[in-house]
Amino acid sequence: MKDLTFIRQKKAFIIDMDGVIYHGNQVLKGAVDFVDWLEKNGKAYLFLTNSSERSPLELSQKLDRLGIMVEPEHFYTSALATAAFLASQRPGGSVFVIGEPGLIQALYDAGFTMNNVNPDYVVVGEGRGYSLEALERAVRLVLNGARLIGTNPDINGPSEGGLVPACGSLVAPIEMSTGKKAYFVGKPNPLIMRHGLRQLNARREDTAIIGDRMDTDIVAGVESEIETVLVLSGVTALAEIDLYPYRPKHILEGVFEIPMPFAGDR
Repeated sequence: MKDLTFIRQKKAFIIDMDGVIYHGNQVLKGAVDFVDWLEKNGKAYLFLTNSSERSPLELSQKLDRLGIMVEPEHFYTSALATAAFLASQRPGGSVFVIGEPGLIQALYDAGFTMNNVNPDYVVVGEGRGYSLEALERAVRLVLNGARLIGTNPDINGPSEGGLVPACGSLVAPIEMSTGKKAYFVGKPNPLIMRHGLRQLNARREDTAIIGDRMDTDIVAGVESEIETVLVLSGVTALAEIDLYPYRPKHILEGVFEIPMPFAGDR
């Protein structure tokens, strides 16, 4: 039997969503009980996702539809981190965006305007609005001097039907066509991890990160010196762990393993 005492004693948790809590619109085993355990034991927790498509309110509503009640303040996305980073770099700047409303709204809220002629930045996130026309315009704008930003470097992500292309794959054609490398703000960039800790008002020593990807969640925890928990319910399979030069501190089948069999382990 695994000894999960060290995980359960953590005061704060940074938790990925896709592959950890759900696949698409299918809630994963034990996710409801896990969130209930967090609440009952007074844990600070933040769902920190590399997805840029939805706002915290929309993510809260999605979990509600899946039977998990979580307030919007418990969510932080790569869209919000990207908007905060760009606002610190060029306040009041302009952007050309390939992405969904969650990303566009985050940039508007940070004081950016939309510009498809001579923007300061080309910002790419996941979304159905990705097209050859948008790709061609993004390439021209980057060649004309716009800086290329990706919300996250994920190459693919889990869904009900299997893996689907994610932001890293969508940015790649622009990088290849222009010879310019994108700057990615989402995990594993330590920048978004520091944002997460500030949102939680927690110290890294008191925090664990739970995720399903070695190349984003786990390396983000390693580089930020946060306790790492890999769950095998998403992208990374057990046989793939040894392909990486770093390892998670803990390996679980899923978040269903974490809740105690009895109430109260504060």
